[in-house]
Amino acid sequence: MKIARIGLDQGPRYAVVDEEGDELILLADDPLFGEGKPTGQRLRSEDVRLVSPMIPRSKVVGFGGSYPDGEPPASTDDLLVFLKPNTSVVGPDDPIVLPPHLPEVVHEVELAVVIGRVAKDVPPERAHEAILGYTVADDVTGVHANLAVAKGTDTFCPVGPYIETELDQSDLALASRIDGELSREGRTSQLAFSVPELVSHASKMFTLLPGDIVLTGSPGVRGVDPQIASGQTVEVECEGIGRLRNPVIRRGGRMFGVEAASRLRPSPRPWAPRSPRRCGRG
Repeated sequence: MKIARIGLDQGPRYAVVDEEGDELILLADDPLFGEGKPTGQRLRSEDVRLVSPMIPRSKVVGFGGSYPDGEPPASTDDLLVFLKPNTSVVGPDDPIVLPPHLPEVVHEVELAVVIGRVAKDVPPERAHEAILGYTVADDVTGVHANLAVAKGTDTFCPVGPYIETELDQSDLALASRIDGELSREGRTSQLAFSVPELVSHASKMFTLLPGDIVLTGSPGVRGVDPQIASGQTVEVECEGIGRLRNPVIRRGGRMFGVEAASRLRPSPRPWAPRSPRRCGRG
């Protein structure tokens, strides 16, 4: 099942994708904290705008080195681990905004895991209990910068277009493109560790909350240099999920207040979870 989040006049709503009819069926509530039951109301796909399928309630956890170029890491403890704030998350067709202090920026296609339950110290064999589904992410990264700035800058984590809840993620094709030219490609079967192992490792370091995202890593460069520049359009796609497209712009100076906020499309409502289920020890 593909879950979409769409922008409506009254605010974003969740919907289920009916691919045969090219329609979206509105859901009664947020599937992360409610029952996610269909209302029966249908909208044509061409009449709605897709937004980020979720805004993480707290964080994005990312891994580096999970697609080894040579000798694979001995354990998950050897992987690079980083965090992206929820303000880095944007959706389909939202601009990636390059700031003045990051002259070199690259983009990286990744399978992203969407957490559906509170999870702490989850063993790999139970990781599936904590997962709502999967989406595609573009891990935009500044070169030669402090890791927090390089990874966590606003708009540096486009995700979408959908959350796929029924997916065998063990061997999926991944690809990224800049203005239509291939920049990276690979398969999730090339990961040094399985997706359940990565989710388990993330839950040992951080309590994972519903709506959090775990980035599983990016395959190596295949084609053009993955460095991006203003005026380009970048795409990332994953087999079974779809393609995410974002334009790239460069910000020339400081932005304040309304001007800054207009560049982003933030979540319209504060987080107010209703007794989220827990997955982990016990």
